[in-house]
Amino acid sequence: MTCLETIQAYALRSIGIGERRLPRDDFTLCEQVTLIGSGMIWNIYFGVLAMLAGFVLATVLALGKASTTPSLRKPSEWFIFVFRGSPLFIQFFFAYFVFLSLKNVHPFFDPFAAAWLGALIVLFFNTAAYSAEIFFGALQSIPKGEVEAADAYGLTGWSRFRRVVWPTMLRLAWPAYTNEAIFLFHATTLVFFSAFPVRGQQGDALYYASYFADKTFNPFIPYPILAAYFILLTLVIIGFFGVVNRRLNRHLPANTRQKIKLRMNLIR
Repeated sequence: MTCLETIQAYALRSIGIGERRLPRDDFTLCEQVTLIGSGMIWNIYFGVLAMLAGFVLATVLALGKASTTPSLRKPSEWFIFVFRGSPLFIQFFFAYFVFLSLKNVHPFFDPFAAAWLGALIVLFFNTAAYSAEIFFGALQSIPKGEVEAADAYGLTGWSRFRRVVWPTMLRLAWPAYTNEAIFLFHATTLVFFSAFPVRGQQGDALYYASYFADKTFNPFIPYPILAAYFILLTLVIIGFFGVVNRRLNRHLPANTRQKIKLRMNLIR
């Protein structure tokens, strides 16, 4: 099988399209690159949907935590504390147990026991909690002068939040939120190594990398391929968030704008 035929057979295997059987021996570099890349479809799926939905919930939680009303503040604080205070891996196991129990009660909950929905919900709650803490810190850092200026212009309530508070919050939180987005995509590798089962050997990138490492007894080929894919994905995230960051800071002088840059850290 040529490399082009391998790509045609396995490029979409992780979502059930193409060759169903995995290679059993004589593994080629093209097969490993193609199948691990195919698994990245699931990592991108989990990361993108969890980030989009989590962004909305994070904004609500941050506003709730900043509220002076206990009935809004306390639930937000506890939600953030629980999902930030417990390991994500344990959250996957606990959620799968709950969803599996509900599945036995009513067929409506069948999809929740599958990774495509159940694991997505866990990632959604987890990133919402971490992002909410970032947004809350940004809310606390908004200069009082900007809020007072909005009051002076007669902006109140929703109008003040939409035109002054929310844009400023995003501008201050965006560099830290970029890191959270990167961590979220990296965390997607835990999905098929948690309680949520792999269906029909249609796993994510780490699943295929582990498959090749187990079969060849050589982890020094599939895992670097996996790392290369995530490095490329990280560069895409940094580029996208950098464009949004420039948009958020377009009103500031060029020399005072916060820039999102990729920095190589030899020691963390």
